[in-house]
Amino acid sequence: MSFIEAAILGLIQGLTEFLPISSSAHLRIAGEFLPSATDPGATFTAITQIGTEIAVMVFFWKDITRIIGKWFRHFGAAKGRRADASGSIPRNDPDVRMGWLIIIGTLPIVLAGFFLQEYIRDAFRSLWIVAIVLIVFGLILGVADWLGKRTRELTDLTYPHGILYGLGQMLALVPGVSRSGATTTVGLALGYTRPAAARYAFLLAIPAVFGSGLYELYSALSCDPAAEACTPAVYGPLETLLATVVAFGVGLAVIAGLMAYISKRSFLPFVVYRVLLGGTLIVLLSMGVIQA
Repeated sequence: MSFIEAAILGLIQGLTEFLPISSSAHLRIAGEFLPSATDPGATFTAITQIGTEIAVMVFFWKDITRIIGKWFRHFGAAKGRRADASGSIPRNDPDVRMGWLIIIGTLPIVLAGFFLQEYIRDAFRSLWIVAIVLIVFGLILGVADWLGKRTRELTDLTYPHGILYGLGQMLALVPGVSRSGATTTVGLALGYTRPAAARYAFLLAIPAVFGSGLYELYSALSCDPAAEACTPAVYGPLETLLATVVAFGVGLAVIAGLMAYISKRSFLPFVVYRVLLGGTLIVLLSMGVIQA
């Protein structure tokens, strides 16, 4: 039964990671309705997100390798060598700037993740918080999508905007906010097109998700069950691996569909879904059907 549950959670992770509806919230909610009736936990969530981020790397492989390659090569130009003679890249190259923008945009979530570990694993996972956040940030996404000018492209991205994106991503430490939803909302509010806002949001998530997932994986493998600070894993290594593999396969299909969808349509269906899900969750909590 634990393998079936893990596969279901991996499916949910893959379906919801790239949609602006919060995969961590869906895993948290789904856990209450599975036979085990328990929170899968922050560790399980972070590790399975590695699967969906590998899907991002596959989908954007050409962009990622080009950005990384040019970013390293630009240090040659920074020392004064000519780009055409040494093969180095000038500092103002768009891919070099994107590399720096991803680094800068990652800093807020790294700092918040380090200092707010206790809340991330406990208080933030309350279903009351999840329900309210789903509704509030869903409405904010709707307003940003409706009022945003949608005239800027990724080539217009500035370092201050990169930091704002990063602050949006930082909020995704709270289940219900949605990493892609928060960062895309920031992009829309700043006037970027839907595809541009989503594209940078996906690239920005790579170092943060891999860093968090690998840290949680290390913590889980090195955890001594007898230690007081050790939080027992809900699912074992094989179940977690299964969920991660399922998340990768499903996520790869979803990301392609989403990029095609937002190039022509709005985020309104996701806004409506978030509000309905949050409202339903509040009703279930109020009636005592599930516990916060």
